[in-house]
Amino acid sequence: MKGSTYRRCYCRDEDGKALGKACPQLSSRRHGVWALRQELPPAPLDDGRQRRRSFSRSGYDTAKDAQGDLDKVRALLDLPDGDDTEAQTKIGDLLEGVSKDKDAPLPELAEIRRRLVHGQKLTSTMTVGDLLDEWLEAKRKSRAVTTVNNYASRVEHHLKPALAHHRLDRLNVGHCQTYFDGIDDTNEVIAAENAARREQEQLATWGRRSRPPAAERERLAAERAKLDDMPPYRKITGPATKLELRNTLRSALNFAIRRQYITFNPAAFVDVGTVRRAKGKLWTAERVARWEATGEKPSAVMVWTPEQLGRFLDEAESGRLYAIFHVIAHHGLRRGEAVGLDWENVNDKARTIGVAREIVRDGWTPVETAPKTEGSAADVKVDRGTIDVLKAHRKRQRAERAAREEKGLPWTDTGKVFVQEDGSWLHPDSVSDTFQEIRERAGLPPINLRDLRHGAAALVKAAGGDLHDAKAKLRHSTIVLTSNTYMELFEEYEEDLAERTAAVVPRARKSTGAHAPLTQKPAE
Repeated sequence: MKGSTYRRCYCRDEDGKALGKACPQLSSRRHGVWALRQELPPAPLDDGRQRRRSFSRSGYDTAKDAQGDLDKVRALLDLPDGDDTEAQTKIGDLLEGVSKDKDAPLPELAEIRRRLVHGQKLTSTMTVGDLLDEWLEAKRKSRAVTTVNNYASRVEHHLKPALAHHRLDRLNVGHCQTYFDGIDDTNEVIAAENAARREQEQLATWGRRSRPPAAERERLAAERAKLDDMPPYRKITGPATKLELRNTLRSALNFAIRRQYITFNPAAFVDVGTVRRAKGKLWTAERVARWEATGEKPSAVMVWTPEQLGRFLDEAESGRLYAIFHVIAHHGLRRGEAVGLDWENVNDKARTIGVAREIVRDGWTPVETAPKTEGSAADVKVDRGTIDVLKAHRKRQRAERAAREEKGLPWTDTGKVFVQEDGSWLHPDSVSDTFQEIRERAGLPPINLRDLRHGAAALVKAAGGDLHDAKAKLRHSTIVLTSNTYMELFEEYEEDLAERTAAVVPRARKSTGAHAPLTQKPAE
């Protein structure tokens, strides 16, 4: 490809037009500067055509300096094999980008050769933002949709705004630690702004049923104007979210190490404080009373007692989705696994249900994916009562289908156990909404549909099982996860079991808890 060095100047005629080669002073060696121009591999366009492009740079004091850089550009262009058009295009993209920034140094030949051999991105100054984009793209090919969406949310709303501008090879522990320390400072600002907004809302509200007088209306209008100028409510970034952000950043930087972009992971040395996993707790009578008085939940993970679960299932039994709540409550299926359950994976004789697919949300749209983990895809042993419930559910589903077809209405045969009235997929959120409606009708303390899965672990303990049995029931990958979440819950069952065990022994009189004296003093 053609390339050359030449001398140029920036002189203009009376009309302001550049003289270029017509400048009469170019014959003098002291006039103008040296420049270079090198043809680059053409850039492919979407319509199949190609766009010509070139590398150009000026401002050299001597022809030797210009020729030196031209030789470097040609050496970079010679790196790919003659028939490797993809690599040639990448080199062209790299040089075209450098050409646009007149102050950018030419890429090092050895570094570009190394990146080209290892199939790495050739950008000479890769930023953290570039890495995060590349890492996310790789995750989309190997992870579930919901997992990638969570990663993308953390990247776009948290990591990129704070760290994307840093050069990847210059990112250090100080940069990362400053970002995570700044989250705490931002949380304080958000808490103060939220408190100020709540206070202003009270000032801008007429707290009576009557119409406010004219003077009050003017004051309220002024207070509402102040309220409109205040920042909206925002959520603080909690300790668990900070840990997730650190883990996300660390994963992306480990990806960069595997790609040989960097050799050190600064996120691995960031201190985000101690994050304690929420412990499962039972809704005992005392906790229910306190919740009714204060509205505060004792823990983020609350579990119904067997009696409370029975009240819920009794209330749900007349509904068309009773069977899904029964299966989740007794056998610990995740919401997506239950919604994605197929009839072909329900084995009445072996009394098993096979978890093979799940239906989850991609944004708002339901999508079918593989189960959350490799260990989640398994056959779950169920009891005879659950098989009877599923048989009754199938009978009801067939009756719904027959009724629709009799009316000439369409039925979508998805093969799913739990479907809408027309046979199509259930939306996962509709199951959660129905669950909360039934819970409120039954007058039960609040839990999430997810907590029904936690309740299945509690039922294992109530039936005499241990942590290993709960791990198998919930298909956890390690017993550490089971122990961290349910040990306290199991201990509460142990206390209840101890009390019931002691009550089994009949006594003629109630013990006061004090030891009777060994001898009695004679009466005087």
